[in-house]
Amino acid sequence: MPTQPIRLFGDPVLRRPAIEVVDFDKELRRLVEDLTDTMLAAPGAGLAAPQIGVGLRVFTWHVDGELGHLVNPRLTLSSETQHGPEGCLSIPELSFDCTRALDVVAHGFDMYGEPLVVQGSDLLARAIQHETDHLDGVLFIDRLDPDGRKAAMRAIREAEWFGLEQPTVKVSPHATRGLQL
Repeated sequence: MPTQPIRLFGDPVLRRPAIEVVDFDKELRRLVEDLTDTMLAAPGAGLAAPQIGVGLRVFTWHVDGELGHLVNPRLTLSSETQHGPEGCLSIPELSFDCTRALDVVAHGFDMYGEPLVVQGSDLLARAIQHETDHLDGVLFIDRLDPDGRKAAMRAIREAEWFGLEQPTVKVSPHATRGLQL
């Protein structure tokens, strides 16, 4: 399948909260397939629908050989934390140390509307939290301490890709429900 262009830091779609999926239909399955193909081609550990310009609460992951997706996630986080490097396909070639919960339990649905519970630790927990943040319009650099965020913003402004024209907005089949991309 063809991959989709990944939206870069600065694209407004990355800052808009995504809306809940209500139709578990062929278009949703196509979106999950596009997310998976794009994530694997990038390659990345996860990819959320807003990163390809679709404002729906869907993401995929590929961590430690496990490939999955989650629709309309709700997270329960452990109080124990982990601190380590984190990157983002929308902020390419840069990573910064970020604090996340060590463990996560994610409740949601698969692409067919069946309930799904995903439990993860370490990298999977980090990926699930990172992608769920995307669905809320939050980027991982927002979670850095003030000095880390300042360093991240400096590195982003110096990156070759910063300020490049963003891909043309594609209209989602779900746009008829008032979704603005």
